[in-house]
Amino acid sequence: MRKISIAIILCFSLFKASADEGMWLPMLLGQQVYDDMVKHGLKLTKEQLYSINKPSIKDAVVIFGGGCTGEIVSNQGLIFTNHHCGYGVIAGSSTVEHNYLKDGFYAYSKDQEIKSDLTVTFLERITDVTNEVESALKGLNYTDRAKKTADVYKQITDKVLDTTNGISGKVYSMFKGNQYIMYVYKIYKDIRLVGAPPESIGKFGGDTDNWEWPRHTCDYSIFRIYTAKDGKPATYSADNVPMKPKWFLPVSLKGYKDGDFSMIYGYPGGTNRYETSYGIKLKNEIDNPSLVHLRDIRLKYMHAEMIKDPAVKLKLAENYASVANYYKFFDGETKQLEKYHVYENKQNAEAKFGAWAKDKPEYQNVLSDYEKNYAAWTSYAKERMYVLEGILGSSLVDFASSLMAVERALTQQGKTQADVKKALDAANEERKTFLAEEDLPSDKKIVAATAMMYYTDVDKSQHPIGFYQGIKDKFGSLDDEATFRAWANSMFENTMILDSAKWAAFNANPDAVTLQNDPAFAYASAFIQNYILKYSKDYSDFVAKNNDLGRLYLKGIMEMNPAAVKKMYPDANFSMRVSYGNVKSYNPRDAVHYDYETTSKGVLEKYVPGDYEFDLPSKEIDLLKKRDFGQYIDKARNDLVTDFITTNDITGGNSGSPVIDGKGNLIGLAFDGNYEALSHKIQFDKDLNRTICVDIRYVLWCIDKLGNAKNIINELKLVR
Repeated sequence: MRKISIAIILCFSLFKASADEGMWLPMLLGQQVYDDMVKHGLKLTKEQLYSINKPSIKDAVVIFGGGCTGEIVSNQGLIFTNHHCGYGVIAGSSTVEHNYLKDGFYAYSKDQEIKSDLTVTFLERITDVTNEVESALKGLNYTDRAKKTADVYKQITDKVLDTTNGISGKVYSMFKGNQYIMYVYKIYKDIRLVGAPPESIGKFGGDTDNWEWPRHTCDYSIFRIYTAKDGKPATYSADNVPMKPKWFLPVSLKGYKDGDFSMIYGYPGGTNRYETSYGIKLKNEIDNPSLVHLRDIRLKYMHAEMIKDPAVKLKLAENYASVANYYKFFDGETKQLEKYHVYENKQNAEAKFGAWAKDKPEYQNVLSDYEKNYAAWTSYAKERMYVLEGILGSSLVDFASSLMAVERALTQQGKTQADVKKALDAANEERKTFLAEEDLPSDKKIVAATAMMYYTDVDKSQHPIGFYQGIKDKFGSLDDEATFRAWANSMFENTMILDSAKWAAFNANPDAVTLQNDPAFAYASAFIQNYILKYSKDYSDFVAKNNDLGRLYLKGIMEMNPAAVKKMYPDANFSMRVSYGNVKSYNPRDAVHYDYETTSKGVLEKYVPGDYEFDLPSKEIDLLKKRDFGQYIDKARNDLVTDFITTNDITGGNSGSPVIDGKGNLIGLAFDGNYEALSHKIQFDKDLNRTICVDIRYVLWCIDKLGNAKNIINELKLVR
């Protein structure tokens, strides 16, 4: 069955929806959507999906950290999420002697669990606050509306704020500002690492397999929530006790078959399905190519050092993983947008909207205003991207840029010695973290390369005045890589940031001139001040105007056919969503068929001893060869299923999301999407879109057979 959206009714390809498209608000599921879920195979009631008055599945789904999803799987607050979501804690808890990233980690009793600085957030309830927001913003132009919005949100959320009990609110803009909903959250702060596989398992396939299917990665990690004895959120204490959740997910050992129902809860970070052709053009021609080009350089130099030394790999692991993940995504996104002519499709949709709007004063200038807004900003877009992804792509320069807070404390009128001390204390804390993670050989190369790339690729009229002339006068030709290498070496050798004696002297007698003359600070400051003084207002105006136009555009789309509004869903914005679909194989191109699940046979086929991406622990190889699958065997395959794919609609932020069967049992963890549908943030592909999930039986097999952590298995409610 197809869910008919407003776009289909209007023959607008821009809004064409497929049967499995949609990141729905579980608390506002329309009857038509729910009925369609039932037709797909859902066996649960709407109240079991989401309820304010009774425990429901929504109470088992959490925001994990700041950008992932997790799920509660036991009555003792146990959380499953992705390995890459727990990566920072796993790496940060590791040493060369106790390398949990390399060897894995399991707590065989609760006193072995490792504390972290993570938070876990539960959704308590939602409130529609559209009338409050709109009444406060009524009559304002786009600039004043943008300025006042944050204050209006704060006034609303302050009404529910209860720090003692961990309660806070957040207002989300839905449908590009045509609806506003406040989510009320409860935040827990004592989160402990319980288990994780070796990285070779949790990241099996590395960057080569990233965004690819078939996949054989076991992407999971395990944490636990602790509370005060009265059950309230609390900071870490040895006296805290495991959380007693309202709901937890049973774990299924039954498996699934092609076509079975699948449901994914989570916190998808962001989509822009209602983007215009102007936005697609900017993305395809400037933003994405610039980001990919600059990240490619950073990855190249980090990787070269990481493969030389396990200690360096540990040091750079989290940063490298973060940079690499969306490097490949944005490269693939552009290729898919171009391949499927999304830009042209958007133009066709806009032409039809323009014809409808031409005699309606509120909407008749929307598209022409969009065109003017993009024309005013586009020539500066590359400069901004090269500062963010290039200049500030260096760890040293990024830290140096943070010292602008110290400069302000030293130079602004009205600032006191207490202000200076506060800024320096913050800088000292940040410097400790920076030094612990800094790798000088790779960072020097990144600084030299990105500074030269900015010089070569960004319009000369947009450069910081005099900066490159200074390099030329002292180090040589600006067309020579050796010039930039010599300049970078000099900066690293002379900055007080890397010299503890000079840094201590500055702390003892801080003054603005010393800071401003520091070569690393001077470099960071030159580019940031150049951007702030010349382009930041243009960018702020561009974003504010674009947001206002987006609100009007989507309002117009909904006004064209008000009956279809119930069938539309808002863009993802890291608020709780549910998507539904099916486990399903697919045909990515002519004469190629991809099955819906992978098995241990494929793991052994991919295994390459000693390889950076496809190595595995010898114990896993031995067990797989012996076919020691235990209760986790898939009887239909007579093998251990490792990963599977579904048609669910997800995006970044859904990492770690539970994949749930029609009866509410956990069957897997979502962790990736497929390369053929990397345009999904802009346009969902009804034929090719797939969510890649690790089979929960492979997760349990790794915990049990490889980790010998039967205590964790015994804590779960297994469904056979």
